[in-house]
Amino acid sequence: MGTTSHSRSRRISGQERKARIIAAASSLFAKKGFAGTRTREIARSVGISETLVFKHFTTKRALYAAILAKQSPLSTLLPALKESARKRDDTRMFTLIASAVIHREADSVLPRLLLFSALEGHKLSEMFFQNQVRGFYDFLSGYILRRIRDGAFRDDVDPLLAARAFMGMVVYHRLLSYIFKVPVPHAPELIVETYVRMFLDSLRPS
Repeated sequence: MGTTSHSRSRRISGQERKARIIAAASSLFAKKGFAGTRTREIARSVGISETLVFKHFTTKRALYAAILAKQSPLSTLLPALKESARKRDDTRMFTLIASAVIHREADSVLPRLLLFSALEGHKLSEMFFQNQVRGFYDFLSGYILRRIRDGAFRDDVDPLLAARAFMGMVVYHRLLSYIFKVPVPHAPELIVETYVRMFLDSLRPS
């Protein structure tokens, strides 16, 4: 008698099954968008029933939140950023951020997820902004303001615009590389170093 998908699912732990659901959902959403992906497709990709998907994630909102927590590098990066902020280590602070965006697994899952969700007016885009982006920009612009008050950065710079400018550089680089497939003939380390140096040089007093 053949092995059923349900019996296969019993041989893995609940945590592993959740991880597989998140991975499958992320991949399908990134390829087909949210409107084009059905829960049964996610279940089929994992090899479980649709009922089991909803057992682990009772609402789609819960699944979206889990995808964000898995895909976004910002939450895991925060302790190291806070340590750099405490030491006022500007180069390390911005190198950590740029590296997390540029070096992170060379895939296009998160950028595609966010682009699809924004274009489709989906909840994931709003959730990402509320749960990840807003707090991160508050932290980064707050750090820049502190360094302005220290005299390390120019006092004619708007902290929030500066934070957005830096993130604009590195995020756009990622979009060009992994969405539009525009090659850059440099090692990621050199790219990160270049962006960080240009940004900090623009902020430091003459």
